[in-house]
Amino acid sequence: MTRSNNGFGKYTAALVLCIAGIAYNATAGSFTDSTKKKTQLAALNKKAKVEYSTIPSNVLFPESLNGNEEETLEYIEKFATNRRAYIIRTYNRGQKFFPKVTGIFQKYNLPAELKVLIALESAFNGNAISKAGAVGYWQIMDEVAREYGLKYATKGKAAEKKIITKKGKKITKSIPLRDDRKNFNKSTYAAARYLKDRGRNLDNDLLLMVASYNCGVGNVWDAMAKTGKSNPGFWDVKPYLPAETRAYVMNFITLNVIFHNYEKFINNSLNFMPVKVKLEDTPQTLAEAEAKNTRRTL
Repeated sequence: MTRSNNGFGKYTAALVLCIAGIAYNATAGSFTDSTKKKTQLAALNKKAKVEYSTIPSNVLFPESLNGNEEETLEYIEKFATNRRAYIIRTYNRGQKFFPKVTGIFQKYNLPAELKVLIALESAFNGNAISKAGAVGYWQIMDEVAREYGLKYATKGKAAEKKIITKKGKKITKSIPLRDDRKNFNKSTYAAARYLKDRGRNLDNDLLLMVASYNCGVGNVWDAMAKTGKSNPGFWDVKPYLPAETRAYVMNFITLNVIFHNYEKFINNSLNFMPVKVKLEDTPQTLAEAEAKNTRRTL
């Protein structure tokens, strides 16, 4: 009995040790696997840096205004934000007038971008009269009207008196004087001829032509002389022009650029400056992009 008990005891002890060994190995393996996973995750997290994506500017300038981006984009962005209602209103009203202006200007080989001057001048109002006495759609002064063959009513004389006889009685009647500056076609043809002449005076520099429409070609020539340069452009003469003219030219550029990108403007997707964003904030992650590329390959 003693020998068999000892044998059984040894056998039992060996069995316990074997089971313990298996349990230890299983547990150790579990610990090992868990540690490996944590190490791998830590390594991945360490490598996983925040990635950024740059959304580029999507503003397109009309061809005739290319090269002015650096000086104007910030101004255009502020204008687009602060005067959104004005831009929409002007664009909508312009659908009636801009095609007609462009058609007339094309006959004089003038850039289509000049059409927005009618919005800046009178807001499409043929009866507009400025404090200085400029009248009509294109805000033409008396002397310019005379030079370009337009009939006009002088300041302070908007009508003439005419005596007529009616049923044997003499009646004095006021007859409004004709003012061609209030006539869309006649005034637009005159504006086209005026701008064509300014192009000849200013080597067809578009922005200088626009400046001259606001302050007169003489003031532009004076500003050009003050730069001391032989062939100055608008950005050279800008500091020497009246503040009103500087704003006028900037607004001319602004309206043209926004109208050229109007669909993006109205959908609030006009991006003026490059924007750096976290990749996770962009509409499409790298994983999605890779998945799309994989599907295309298949």
